[in-house]
Amino acid sequence: MNCHNCGGKLEEIITDLPFKIRHNATIIIKKLPILQCQNCNEYLIEDAVMEKVDYILERIDRTAELEILTYVAA
Repeated sequence: MNCHNCGGKLEEIITDLPFKIRHNATIIIKKLPILQCQNCNEYLIEDAVMEKVDYILERIDRTAELEILTYVAA
C-alpha cells in the first residue's frame, strides 16, 4: 500500500499513540499496529484496528486526565 500523502511505501509497525479525548484528557494506547510511511512518517490506522480503538475509548474512565492502555489484538 502507498502513502496518500507522498506516495511512499507503507510499512506495518507497532507503536504507541496518544488520543486526545477532551481538552484536558489524553489516552495513550501502547503496542498499536499501524501502517507508517517509510518516507514522510505519515501513518494510517486500518479500519479493524480503529474499530477496536473506538471500543476502547468508549469504555475509559471519564474522570482520568491521562490513561495508558495496551492494545491487545483479539
